[in-house]
Amino acid sequence: MGNLNFRERRNAFRRLHESGCFVIPNPWDAGTARLLERLGFQALASTSSGFAFSLGLPDSEGAVPVAAVLAHLQDLVAATNLPVNADFESGYAAELEPLAENVRLCVEAGVAGLSIEDSTGDRTHPLYDLPRAIERVRTARKAIDGTQTGVLLVARAECFLTQHADALREAVKRLEAYATEGADVLYAPGLRTIDEIRTVVNAVAPKPVNVLMSSDSGLRVGDLAEAGVRRISVGSGLARAAWAGFLKTAREIAEHGTFSGFAGITSFGELNGFFHERLNNQRAGG
Repeated sequence: MGNLNFRERRNAFRRLHESGCFVIPNPWDAGTARLLERLGFQALASTSSGFAFSLGLPDSEGAVPVAAVLAHLQDLVAATNLPVNADFESGYAAELEPLAENVRLCVEAGVAGLSIEDSTGDRTHPLYDLPRAIERVRTARKAIDGTQTGVLLVARAECFLTQHADALREAVKRLEAYATEGADVLYAPGLRTIDEIRTVVNAVAPKPVNVLMSSDSGLRVGDLAEAGVRRISVGSGLARAAWAGFLKTAREIAEHGTFSGFAGITSFGELNGFFHERLNNQRAGG
C-alpha cells in the first residue's frame, strides 16, 4: 500500500501545476496504477469510463453509484505514492447540497484533485445552463475550501463531448467563468486541433489547462507543451487500448480457433515478478 501522506501528495500535485507540462495517465485499478507509477509518471487520474467498463457497466449518468466510485478512489490512492486526481463526473448529484457533500467525501478518499463536469446526462438538455453551472463550480470550490486540504478543483466544459453547435466559443466562455469562480485547472475535453488548444490556453491564462489525448491525433507531448498546456490526461484511452487487445485476441479464438493474438504479449513472469517484488517490499516496510 502506498504511503498515505495526503498533505505531501497534495503539495506535490499543486507544484506540478505551477510550471512546465506533465502527463497524468488514467489507470482503472490498483494494478494499472502501480505499473504507471513504476514507469515514472508523477501523478495519476481516475477514469470514470475505464472503471465503469471494468464493472461491466456503461459510463453514463447513474450507472455506477457514488459509493462504488468513492471506494474505487480510495483503492487508487492506497495503491501508490502518487497524487490522484478524481474524474468525479458531474459530482453524482444535480442539487447543490448533495453535490457539496459528495465533493467532501471525494476529498476524504484522499485525492489531490477532482474534476466537476457541466454535463447533465440529459440528451435533451446536455449542459447545465451557464448560471447553474457556475453555481455548481462555486459550490464545489466552497466544499473543498471547507476541508482545508488544498485539493485542486478542475472545472470541465463538456461542449465538445455534447456536440454543442458552437463548441469552442461556448467552452471558452464557460471556462473563463469557472476560472473566475475559483477553479484551479480548466479542461475542455474534445479539443481537436492545436489552434483550438491554444485558444483555450490563452483564454484562461495564467491558469493551467488540462488537455485530453485519447486518440492518435498526431500531436506529441512537446507540441502541447509548446502550446502552453500544463497537463495531459488520456481519459479512457489506456483502458480502451487494453480492451482492444483483449477483444482482438478473444474474437480470433472464437471465430477462427487460432491463438496468434497471444504473440508478443507481456509475459506472466514480467507481471508476476513486478507485483511479487512490490508485495515483498511492502511486507519489509510494514
